[in-house]
Amino acid sequence: MLPSPPLACLNLYKFYRSTMTFRSINTLAAGVIAASSIQAELPKKIIADPGAWPQFRGTNNSGIAPALPVADISKAKISKLWVTPTETGFSSFVVAGAQVFTVVARGKFETLIALDIKSGKEMWSKPMAPAQYSGQGDAGTRDNRGGDGPRSTPAISEGKVYVIDRNLVVWCFDAKNGKPIWSHDVIKQNAGNNIHWDNAASPVIDGDLLLMAGGGKGQALLGIDKKTGEVKWKGEDDTMTHATPILADILGTHQCIYFTQSGLVAVTPKDGKVLWRAPFPYRTSTAASPVVSDDIVYCSAGYGVGAGAFKISKSGAAFTVTELWRKEGDKVANHWSTPVVKDGYLYGMFSFKKYGEGPLACVDIKTGDVKWEQPGYGPGQVILSGNDIIALTDKGEVVFVKADPAKYTELKRASLVTGKIWSYPVLAYNHLFVRSTKEGGCWELK
Repeated sequence: MLPSPPLACLNLYKFYRSTMTFRSINTLAAGVIAASSIQAELPKKIIADPGAWPQFRGTNNSGIAPALPVADISKAKISKLWVTPTETGFSSFVVAGAQVFTVVARGKFETLIALDIKSGKEMWSKPMAPAQYSGQGDAGTRDNRGGDGPRSTPAISEGKVYVIDRNLVVWCFDAKNGKPIWSHDVIKQNAGNNIHWDNAASPVIDGDLLLMAGGGKGQALLGIDKKTGEVKWKGEDDTMTHATPILADILGTHQCIYFTQSGLVAVTPKDGKVLWRAPFPYRTSTAASPVVSDDIVYCSAGYGVGAGAFKISKSGAAFTVTELWRKEGDKVANHWSTPVVKDGYLYGMFSFKKYGEGPLACVDIKTGDVKWEQPGYGPGQVILSGNDIIALTDKGEVVFVKADPAKYTELKRASLVTGKIWSYPVLAYNHLFVRSTKEGGCWELK
């Protein structure tokens, strides 16, 4: 059973007390209050530790973090606590308890690494699939290329860490020591068929299940028991994409939304029952996850596909889907950078292969109208913290921007790492974690 919010906050307090060099008691109290304040926006059933960042794009893959306990971001000091090498790849950090995890290409293998949260020192590592890539991930500006490598981000749950490697093998390790617990080969055991450039999607944990796509006919969507690796449910004929599914509560119904080559398909996570579908074109690669704002679901892809939004309605137990708008081309498009949403407005990197130049933009989710855009970000990534966007440029800068549809307001900018960034920033325990194709680290804001 997941802990209640007070117990979750107590666990967060115990963590801070054991690592008191991270924060003062006063800042800790503010962080606990801030963490608690966002619980109404997230599916309550999956909140265990409000300060952690346990899977791809956060607790429910929404990219939402607690507001930082900093009165004025523009005047805040960004202090480096540690930086450590993170060999090639685009896997993001995940953070829980006293550990930080990511996947790198090390030697001949994709390798899961566990770092100490206080020092960045490596605690253990485990090799997985062969590190063989097409080189497409080497694209970038003339002075910032290379780094092709693992794309999938791990997930942490109840002392275990889960990874899907490039060959669609799911791994479960003991988070403390890296001991293998189980593995499941989707290609061999579920007639899976990998796609061009191989798997890039990350595991999604919901309760006792790990949710993913990649199986063959009749078992394209999978719900796997996170404790044993046993397939608990399977279904549908969809072909996978590079996009990671998301969890959402829409009109009172908890659901997992997959973005397949057929479009959006929402299922009940516990049994895989299809709730609704929304057709959407596929061309070459779909890599950004869907985004949910109340009863509206947004999705987008590059390669000229563009973006669109759907309104979800419900009568009794039956769902209906209505297309609100659709825009083809690359003007309103997210290549692999999933935007965040606040008060009905999307904020993110809207461009296609505009390395070093593509803009951070604000888009009305109800209409697709661009409210503003600011060039110079490239295909970096964003998350939302309170009323602020935390954006990473593809050259390693962190930029704090006010989440305001009226105008672009930059609050603070700092260069953090060298190398190329296609990975997401992480805000955990009021600390910022960032990695590139060369190095990653932890910073404190105060």
